[in-house]
Amino acid sequence: MSDNLAIINRVLEEHQAIRQYVKLAGDSVSDREALFSLEKARADWVPGQLDILSERQKGLLQTVSALDEGLKNHFAFEEKALPPLLGELLARALMLEHQEIKQEVDKVKSITAEAKLEGLSRDELLSKETNIQQMVDSICQLVEEHATREEAILAMMQRALEEKK
Repeated sequence: MSDNLAIINRVLEEHQAIRQYVKLAGDSVSDREALFSLEKARADWVPGQLDILSERQKGLLQTVSALDEGLKNHFAFEEKALPPLLGELLARALMLEHQEIKQEVDKVKSITAEAKLEGLSRDELLSKETNIQQMVDSICQLVEEHATREEAILAMMQRALEEKK
């Protein structure tokens, strides 16, 4: 029982860490930490300025790659530790959300890496930026909604385990 509580506490602590500091990479970077970094990188984009965009593109790609690595680490821990606590159906539902988030991150990484900005008109640059920003917004929303659902479930389980003590 204390092992279960320790697992829940670890996941909840990872989700709360963003409220205290941001860490781009590392073994325990949580989804919210990576999300905060991604949102900051997105805010650095300046519409239609090629000289700035090329540098920002590199920064966004690095941040999305850090997000990808952080989510892989975080999800791997959850997918190993949580199924015995959650049960088959709920664990599967969370894993499906993990897969959806991973697919969206892969899509943004690919589009950002392959985006050729040189030679595009201002309107084409704006269109490309808008597309990438919408995809990043989608990831931010997916991760935030997922973390919120997960935290609600784990907080309920945490309360039940603590009551059982």
